[in-house]
Amino acid sequence: MSEVEETLKRIHSHKGVVGIIVVNNEGIPIRSTMDNSTTVQYTGLMHQLIAKTRSTVREIDPQNDLTFLRVRTKKHEIMATPDKEYFLIVIQNPTEG
Repeated sequence: MSEVEETLKRIHSHKGVVGIIVVNNEGIPIRSTMDNSTTVQYTGLMHQLIAKTRSTVREIDPQNDLTFLRVRTKKHEIMATPDKEYFLIVIQNPTEG
């Protein structure tokens, strides 16, 4: 099993994790543990939010960059870690985490 697969399996085994999505920098999901329609919905919306947040951070300080984004709602907590080529989205149930 590859290192990436092992890491995804380890993350998914954490209590409360609902799903994991790996997305390329163009906003195309590469790997997901969720159904297709949910994956596409989260990917599209989070890609926009990450781009806007990264732009805001850079406008405040051009030497800075977004490294982690956490959004908590009544139902879920959505965490995203953007990188140069990919970003990782983890959705979890905050009452179980």
